[in-house]
Amino acid sequence: MYKIGFDNNKYLKLQSEKIKERIAKFGGKLYLEFGGKLFDDFHASRVLPGFAPDSKIRMLTELKDQAEIIIAVNSADIEKNKVRGDLGITYDLDVLRLIDAFRGFGLYVGSVVLTRYASTQSVEVFKNKLEKLGIRVYKHYDIKNYPYDIDYIVSDEGYGKNDYIETERSLVVVTAPGPGSGKMATCLSQIYHEYKRGIKAGYAKFETFPIWNIPLSHPVNVAYEAATADLNDINMIDPFHLEAYGTTAVNYNRDVEIYPVLRAMFEGIMGECPYKSPTDMGVNMVGNCIFDDEAVRDAANNEIIRRYYNALCQQRKGTPCEEEINKIKLLMNQSAINAKQRRCIQAALDRANETEAPAAAIELRDGRIVTGKTSALLGASSAVLINAIKVLSDIDKEIDIISHDVLEPVQKLKVENLGNHNPRLHTDEVLIALAITAAGSETAKKAMDSLKELKGAELHSSVILSPVDVATFRKLGINLTCEPVYQSKKLFHG
Repeated sequence: MYKIGFDNNKYLKLQSEKIKERIAKFGGKLYLEFGGKLFDDFHASRVLPGFAPDSKIRMLTELKDQAEIIIAVNSADIEKNKVRGDLGITYDLDVLRLIDAFRGFGLYVGSVVLTRYASTQSVEVFKNKLEKLGIRVYKHYDIKNYPYDIDYIVSDEGYGKNDYIETERSLVVVTAPGPGSGKMATCLSQIYHEYKRGIKAGYAKFETFPIWNIPLSHPVNVAYEAATADLNDINMIDPFHLEAYGTTAVNYNRDVEIYPVLRAMFEGIMGECPYKSPTDMGVNMVGNCIFDDEAVRDAANNEIIRRYYNALCQQRKGTPCEEEINKIKLLMNQSAINAKQRRCIQAALDRANETEAPAAAIELRDGRIVTGKTSALLGASSAVLINAIKVLSDIDKEIDIISHDVLEPVQKLKVENLGNHNPRLHTDEVLIALAITAAGSETAKKAMDSLKELKGAELHSSVILSPVDVATFRKLGINLTCEPVYQSKKLFHG
């Protein structure tokens, strides 16, 4: 059953206050490395029920008069057309999407920096495209023996070789389309240049996970490890924080490992390091805003199971995921989590065994379970969607909420004109047919009005779903898992 456990308004207030404090600490100029997703942090909203996916950007809008954005993108990612897995678009397009999104919130995007710059054809085309759109572009270069040769890095041949990015405001947010884009290096390079010009500036990280002030074994922190299993991130106690303050704080291996290097860099640039531990570098008030720990634990355990099934499905699709799967299995064993805790899984498998065909099950936010089976008219995912909104809108299961006068022409179009082999409707087609029916049917309109109540529901399918169905459930806010099997034994699954 879905329960709120996180105070989003408190989070916005505390986080923005801490950022203002950090700006003041460094004399009025702060480079803030923004990790994770700014606009659509659905992982956070899943493990912290009550956290709004756009919380980070809303917090930034409260500081928009002080803030400007730098978007960092690794030139190698442009060269190899790297794709964001969650959106299915390349990083160059995502840079444009990010700029539009920031501007849509009234935030000022100052520039784009091409990190690890190499003058290849695709990089130059991208650079020219940005400049023609009126966006300032800067170049940061590969630095020999980075990040270990501190004397070379903190010199005119190291950071000094990079372009100095002209900034205007006190809070400079450095973000990127994805990991490995060089956000931290961009911040440190800028601080080097600022100090060379006699301008005081500081650095901080906008953190969400792991949460430093809850236990290492807390499901929310374990869920972060599961989410980053492909990167092999490991949560750990921050030894530098323990030594400096005598208290435990949770961080992750990459920050802990790089801290001595960062400390030496800060000393080389500023004369001293402003932080006693990697945890100190972060600005993270998430742990202070959890008010129902049990609700948060349940949500995070569910996320770990979802990550496990996602990895299994990726492996079935051909992506090498053995290490990722084994790591998540180990995390589940350590946390005493098993798939039975996700109630919709067993319900979907039972329905599939009963009908000897693909099936699906949804656990609604109030805990009720609804199933759907494969029929001549609907696939299991479409059927469970229709059945769920009937339950939510208290419509008898025997009543047809979509007119046959609408369904039949759609089926005919699919088979006779669009080349489909079967007339079953995908979820998006079902919703369009329902919307058309709703124009003349109060029952269909009532069903349409209940769609918003599906947000936060849990769904499991006994087979891997089509990209169309996956996208529809994502847009409805339904959390999806699938068994790692295909409906057919064909070699190609489009």
